[in-house]
Amino acid sequence: MADNGLVHVIDDEPAVRRSIDFLLRTAGYAVETWPDGESFIKCADKLVHSCVLLDIRLPGIDGMDVMDRMAGDGFDFPVIILTGHGDVSLAVRAMKAGAVDFLEKPFDRDKLLAAVATAFRIIADRDALLARQDWAQTQLRKLTSREREVLDGLACGYPNKTIAYDLKISTRTVEVYRANVMTKLEVSNFADALRVAFAAGLGSERTWKDDHDVQA
Repeated sequence: MADNGLVHVIDDEPAVRRSIDFLLRTAGYAVETWPDGESFIKCADKLVHSCVLLDIRLPGIDGMDVMDRMAGDGFDFPVIILTGHGDVSLAVRAMKAGAVDFLEKPFDRDKLLAAVATAFRIIADRDALLARQDWAQTQLRKLTSREREVLDGLACGYPNKTIAYDLKISTRTVEVYRANVMTKLEVSNFADALRVAFAAGLGSERTWKDDHDVQA
């Protein structure tokens, strides 16, 4: 049963496509094969979480161009580059452009499966991060704008006195807002409140200084 995820294999050699297809299906992956980058870009479903095994040298648009097109067309898939002997410099370029790994042909079975497994861990980590960010933003919507400002200042590492000065309120008022934040976020300690703040993207000193006209 193919329950480990979908892998796109883009290679112009039929024998290579068949070999990888068999190997990955045996390991429990779903597989779609493509003879060139153009057909993949036109027909692949960008909404289905997938990883891509991409030959660096292809007819028509080559592997580097495929990666550029993927980025431009919204394909947020981890890419593993397949290279022939002597194409290592191209593989390095691809890694700098965002590929997660490269394999030289003829590739080792275990190395290929390990690379694909790593690619799907990257997808899982990315999904978990997005889920945390969404949850944190939902939590922040419980706060008033001033409470959020106080939490932002705390996430920047500022003491209550500094936050009070920058917001032009009293230190006692900052303490009240801080207590409200803890209650509304339903957290029992300050560290948990900071985790929410960081996941939501708060805590940038540069943004704080720009927003509150603080001189460096």
